[in-house]
Amino acid sequence: MDDKRRLILDQALALVDERGLAAMSMRAVAERVGLTSMALYPYVGGKDALLDGLVDLLHLELGSAVGGDLPDIDWRHRLRALGRAVRSLAHAHPSAFPLLLNRSAAGASASWLTAALRGILHDAGVSAGSVPRMARLICAFLLGYTTGEVTGGLPRMPAAENPEIENGAGEAQAEAEYDADLADLMRMIECAVRDEGAAHSRTRP
Repeated sequence: MDDKRRLILDQALALVDERGLAAMSMRAVAERVGLTSMALYPYVGGKDALLDGLVDLLHLELGSAVGGDLPDIDWRHRLRALGRAVRSLAHAHPSAFPLLLNRSAAGASASWLTAALRGILHDAGVSAGSVPRMARLICAFLLGYTTGEVTGGLPRMPAAENPEIENGAGEAQAEAEYDADLADLMRMIECAVRDEGAAHSRTRP
C-alpha cells in the first residue's frame, strides 16, 4: 500500500474510532492529514472508495495480528487464533468493524480472511467442493457475531441470570462463550469430514 494512501487511511480509521462512522467525511479526513479534500482523491478516491479502503485496512490489520505462521500449526489452533483475532479487531475498532460485514471486499488484502478460512478447511480434510460453502458459513459467524457484540445487536444474558456480570466478570464470560462457539465450529468441521469420508466409502466400488 502506498505510504501516502496508508497515512490517509490510518487517519480515517482513527477518526472513525474517535467520533464514529457518521463523522467521517473527506473534509474531516483531509484536515487530519493537512491536505485539502480535493488532494485526497488521487490517493483514496471519493468517500465510497475511502470506505472500501478502510475495509482493506482492517483486513491488513487482521492479517498482521494473526501473523504469517498459520500454515505451520494445527488447523484447530489456527481457527481459534483467527477467531480470537477477529474479535479483538472488532473491539479495537467497534465503529469501523461493521464495514467488513456491510461492504464488499475492496482490495487484494480484503480476501485475506476468506483465504485463511479456506486454507484451514482444506487442511482439516474438507473436500474441495465443500470448502467455499463452509468458509462462507464460518465467515458469516465470525463477522456477524462480533459485529453484534460491538453494536449491541447481539442478545446478552440478563445480569439476573448471570451473576458473574454483576461481579465484573462479564467480559470473561463473553470471551468464554465465544471460545465455546469456536469449539462448536471445530466439531462441525470434524463431523463434515467424517460424513464426507463415510459417503465416499459407501460409493467406493
